[in-house]
Amino acid sequence: MNPIQKYLIALLLMAVGSAGAAELPTSGAPAFKDCSLPELQQRLAAIDAELGQLASFTVRGGAGSLGYRSITHPQPDHTERIRIELGKEVAIDEVVLVPILYRDAETDLQSAGFPVAFRILAGTEHTTHVVASFSAEDQLLPRIGPLAVPFQPVKASWVAIEATSLSLAPDKIDLYTLELSEIMVFSGMENVALPLQRSLPAPPVASSPNKPRHQQFLTDGFTPFLMNGAQGSSSKSGRLVPKSSNPTLTIDLKASQPVHQINLHTADVTLSVPTARLSSHAVPRHVRITGANRPDFADETFLCEYEQQTIYDNGPIIIRRFPETRCRYIRLEVLDPQSVVTTIENRIIIAFSEIEVLSKSQNRALGATVTASPGLAVSTTTLARMTDGLNYYGSILPLREWMEQLARRHDLEIERPLVVAELDRRYDRQQTNLRRMIWLAAVLAVGILFTFLIDRLLRLRAILQTRERIAANLHDELGANLHAIGILGDLAKQEVSDVEEDERWATLNHYINETRTLTEQTAKMAQRCTNMLEAREIHENLVEEMNITGERLLADLQHNLSFTDSERLQRLHPRRRIGLYLFYKEGLSNIIRHARASRVETQLTADKNRISLIIHDNGVGMATPPPSLKRRARLLKAKLSVETPADGGTKITLWFRPRRRLRRKKSRNT
Repeated sequence: MNPIQKYLIALLLMAVGSAGAAELPTSGAPAFKDCSLPELQQRLAAIDAELGQLASFTVRGGAGSLGYRSITHPQPDHTERIRIELGKEVAIDEVVLVPILYRDAETDLQSAGFPVAFRILAGTEHTTHVVASFSAEDQLLPRIGPLAVPFQPVKASWVAIEATSLSLAPDKIDLYTLELSEIMVFSGMENVALPLQRSLPAPPVASSPNKPRHQQFLTDGFTPFLMNGAQGSSSKSGRLVPKSSNPTLTIDLKASQPVHQINLHTADVTLSVPTARLSSHAVPRHVRITGANRPDFADETFLCEYEQQTIYDNGPIIIRRFPETRCRYIRLEVLDPQSVVTTIENRIIIAFSEIEVLSKSQNRALGATVTASPGLAVSTTTLARMTDGLNYYGSILPLREWMEQLARRHDLEIERPLVVAELDRRYDRQQTNLRRMIWLAAVLAVGILFTFLIDRLLRLRAILQTRERIAANLHDELGANLHAIGILGDLAKQEVSDVEEDERWATLNHYINETRTLTEQTAKMAQRCTNMLEAREIHENLVEEMNITGERLLADLQHNLSFTDSERLQRLHPRRRIGLYLFYKEGLSNIIRHARASRVETQLTADKNRISLIIHDNGVGMATPPPSLKRRARLLKAKLSVETPADGGTKITLWFRPRRRLRRKKSRNT
């Protein structure tokens, strides 16, 4: 493979390598730029697997309270403060902020009024702790899921939200507000922000004096979501038909235990879209809840009650928290069954999807026996559904776990598009690189074919040059030697006619021997010319062979041959040494045949930039160099000139530059 081929192939391979390393403009999240493709694929699979185990964002229908809404401000950097009184010191370890949701033309659902930058503070009468702080760099928005903020447990009797950067109000232009559907404060699994009935008559929420709206609904337990845990089988709601006034349900917890909360999961008794009735919740508007340790409720204790006084008092889960009370039996008494709005087939229906009774934040009513008073028409199967731990969507989760799963779903659904975008970018880059590789492979194939064609042309050219060189060598070598043979024959004739008979045969024998020697040399030279490319040892000692040739061809002429830097001459490429020697020999042959000269001077000089050969005779002179010398100069890639000096004769000058590669090789050897 010649240097041109190697150079072209190296360039093409470098182009292929650079195509493989080429990068497309980055658009993915910086967190994923350093991940490998398998890591991104594994992360996407892990996100999808985790999302399949998390509660879903299933929004509620109907009517109800929205939550807390501050007044609007023309600038976002306005401070709004909310403070929730917990009633007593308790160790808290998590705060959950639930946004208010609105319909959005582009994203379907979106929060509005959720703070951009805020702090969460907790403390007692004498202490204050900043348990969390968020800024715009945390990119909490946009969101539809709750924000769960866990932290190390701290003792607190109050929790405050201090918002320093507000977001746009819904359906407002350039107005900013603070809106939250619910704030939950957890001590373990218990939401201690819920007001304790019978102990705190005043609303537990206070805020900066900006006259906010609906601050009492910030801790009412109602969120914009339906309990959809994505796990477990579906269970229909338990429907009851009241036949008399004040019907009751009694739950047997199997043992006396301290209880502190009851959760009434409402039911959609009609699932048509749209709903066929103004309200689809078959929840009685007034329920009184009591507890006892005796089955006849002789030791009855009032726990709490639920009364729907306005449209805002209704929601998917009615949560009532009360002071811890030890009891075994829980009774729900419907005080006004005729006030239930939902009717089916002209019958009044009361329905609960699930009833939870919490003791130490555990649902002690799970699997408990439920009995109905004679005033309720209901089957045993229907009663069992009220404590099976399931709703229409599946398993019912603890409140804290539900909120944390929704918060985690929000984070994963924000992360997933970023991973997908980075994967798409990597796939696009692979496709782009693949297309580049295909094109470069095609270019490489064409380039290789092109280099082989060039190589073939160069070889054909080298063959033609070799043939021309061999023809020239044969012509020059054989012509010079045959001419010398002719001269020897003429001398033999002259000797035969000029000397006596005894001396005649001795002289003739000498010339015949010289002729024989020259003939053998001519045959060897012809063989050398045909094997010139392989026989690099030819003319290893250029100076010596030029001296011998000059003495043989110019035996009857005065000849002076001089050299400068003979060592540099020996370092010439063998072909150039051969060409230089043959030019010199052809020049002497032309002088013998045509110049009729009596004196010849030859000077061969060499330096690092120039090799020159000057042959000067005192013959008849010539105007142009003969074709044989032109051919020799062309094969040497040398310059040739012929001059006629003032004192007569001919001066032939040949010169050329040594090849750079040879000069570098020579310098390394020296």
